[in-house]
Amino acid sequence: MTPELLIVAALTAGFFGSPHCLGMCGGIVTAFGLSMRDQSAARRAVLIGGYHSGRLLSYAGLGVLAGWIGTTALSPLADTFWPRGLLAAVLIVLGLSMLGLPLLNRLEVVGQRLWQALSPVRQRMFPLNTLPRALGAGLLWGLLPCGLVYGALLLAVSSASVSMGGLMMLAFGLGTLPMLLLAGQISQWLQTRIKRWRLRQINGALLIIAGLWTLSPLLTHGSHGSHSQMDHSQMDHSQMDHSQMDHSQMDHSQMDHSQMDHSQMGFGVQPES
Repeated sequence: MTPELLIVAALTAGFFGSPHCLGMCGGIVTAFGLSMRDQSAARRAVLIGGYHSGRLLSYAGLGVLAGWIGTTALSPLADTFWPRGLLAAVLIVLGLSMLGLPLLNRLEVVGQRLWQALSPVRQRMFPLNTLPRALGAGLLWGLLPCGLVYGALLLAVSSASVSMGGLMMLAFGLGTLPMLLLAGQISQWLQTRIKRWRLRQINGALLIIAGLWTLSPLLTHGSHGSHSQMDHSQMDHSQMDHSQMDHSQMDHSQMDHSQMDHSQMGFGVQPES
């Protein structure tokens, strides 16, 4: 799967998974809004841009870390089936998660411990009346435990590239922006369309297909390897048979030549008349 398609996969996972993100992050957005209620409209726009920028930076930073982990772990295995196999497995797992299977829920339990540990730091960000506070709140927001985010991070790990990991997570974050920026009736309309047209499930199915497509060369290569070994075995057997046949012919030739010599010795000179 090309790097461009991986970025598109991360972007679409963020967008079509954003109704789930809105359910988890809606409370945070509401708390941020209440914290800025005394600010002017222009100031609120700056602060909203600040905490969303912080969230995207947090995702990108996590993506860089995930890409570095993937590079360290998978570089020694570059000539094996593991990098492609891992990528295929992650795409399939992410697709199944978007279909509704709770495959990444246990990772959320682990992330919840970190989120609770950061509670005192989060409280210090309020009220969001300055840009540094809004940016800091957004950076912490990116650490909110979410199975979809963890699925995107696994995709960044499987990319085995620091730069690609960062770009993929940035694309994932950008995919979630429309749902989190839009408010009221527009946001509700977008959620309704995604659910009614089953766009999340369609995207999940496409990710599964992409995973199977990524996996297919490994299966094909293994099949070709088995046929190749069988062909070589047949070739060796054929060569062995031909060698034996040549050796047999050589022996018969020697026997015929010997008989010819004996004939010449017995009847070599005709008697003179």
